[in-house]
Order: sequence, then C-alpha cells, then structure tokens
Amino acid sequence: MSQRSTQSKLLSQVTQSLSTASAWVLGLLWIFPLLYAFWAAFHPPAYVTHFSLTAPLTLANFVKAWHQAPFMSYMVNTVAITLLILAFQLVLCTLAGYALARIAFRGRGLVFALILMQLMVVPEILIVQNYQTIASLHAVDTYFGVGLPYFASAFGIFLLRQTFKTIPQELEDAARIEGCSTLQIIRKVYVPLAKPTYVAFALVSISYHWNNFLWPLVVTNTANSRPLTVGMAIFGAPESGVDWSVICAGTLISIAPLLIAFLMFQRQFVQSFIRAGVK
Repeated sequence: MSQRSTQSKLLSQVTQSLSTASAWVLGLLWIFPLLYAFWAAFHPPAYVTHFSLTAPLTLANFVKAWHQAPFMSYMVNTVAITLLILAFQLVLCTLAGYALARIAFRGRGLVFALILMQLMVVPEILIVQNYQTIASLHAVDTYFGVGLPYFASAFGIFLLRQTFKTIPQELEDAARIEGCSTLQIIRKVYVPLAKPTYVAFALVSISYHWNNFLWPLVVTNTANSRPLTVGMAIFGAPESGVDWSVICAGTLISIAPLLIAFLMFQRQFVQSFIRAGVK
C-alpha cells in the first residue's frame, strides 16, 4: 500500500507541475503581444525589432499617434456606445429575467428555449438584416444605430433568470404584503441580491463592446460615431503609412482604460465572477 501511495503521490506532483508549466506557457504566449506593444511604443522606430537594454525611452510615439488620429473623439464615442448598450441591457435583461423566473405564463419554456437558441447564432450572420433595419430607421452613423442590435442580451437574460430563481420566494411575498408593486419588488429585492451577477455581466458586456469591430465598421461612416476599434483600423491602414512604434502607441491609448480598470479592480472582478457562478 505504501508503494502505491508513493506512486500516486508522485503522479499527482508530476501532473500538478505539468499543469503549472502549461499555465505559465499559455500566460506568456498571451501577454507577449502586449509586452511587444509596450516595447515598441516607448522606443524609437529603430528599436522596434532591435531589443537592447540600452535603447532610449521616448514618448514621441504617443504624441505623434495622438495628433494623427482624433483619439479623444474615438474615446468619447466608445464610452458613450458602451454605456448606452449596457444601460439598455441591464433594464431589458432584468425585466425579461424576472418574467422568465417568477411569472407563470403560457409558452414560458418556449420563450426561454428561443432565447437560449439566440446564444448559438453568430451576430455576423445578421449584419445585412441589421443594417437594413438601421438604415430604415435613419440611424446609420449614430450611437443608437451602433448599439441597437445589442440592447437585448440573451446571455444577460439567461444569467439573471438563473440568479433570480435562487432568490427565496418568501422575500417577494413579504414585499407584496408591504404593498410593493412588481417594479418596486424588482428594484428593492431582486436587484440588490443579484448585484454580483450584475457586476459580472457588466464586465463581460463592457469588454465585448469596447473591442467590438465588425458591426461598428459597417454602420459608422465618420469620426462622429466611430469607436476606437474602427478608428485604430483606419489609423493603422497601410495607405496611412506603417510605423509600428506609432501604431503600438495608438493601440496602448485604445486599451489603456480597460487595462487600468482591470489592474485597479482585478480582485473585485474575480470575486464578482465567482459569486455570480460565471465559469
């Protein structure tokens, strides 16, 4: 028995070592492009592919990138679009999640199944139909046009529906006895108890729509509503001249808000996902 126990312990240690080594390799592969972007952005163009510890540091790439493209306009557009989408998603997903979790109506199972099916549909498939709809509403090149296809999130509805189902029915009954309406019950009972889920979903939504590219590329025509991702694609186009130091500087300007937010609140990010049960 002792020999088997030793072999089992040794096998467990080897497995753990391999898992740790694999995690480090994957982590390094993931962070390498970001490290290269930092190197190229803070060094002169001559050192883009020449790595030297004595290479001079410079901020000229950031100054040049900032003046070559309207990054402030792109940043404002991105923040406005992201927050507009998130606001609509939180309201619509909350109402739909509550209805599917607590209100018994005919066809509730079918409606929920259709929402789950939406998770399997790739958004790019609907680009033509979505563009025709936005054009008919005269909303091309507007914040509303960029955000409209994402105002209702199947993932958000599913997540909140599952969370609301875990909240004791007795709390809702007590609130009704106190004279609360349905909307008051949602606002005072369900929303506070589902706060970790809201935080987790907000992180997913902000990250996705901050980096969304294809649909904003299709539906925006000018810098008035163009987000950072589309602006960076135009900024780094070959016809604009390929200067990797400046492009990397522009890339860091684009991702800086999300990167800073993650570094500052990474513990809260992880805890919100754990509490919400997002794997």
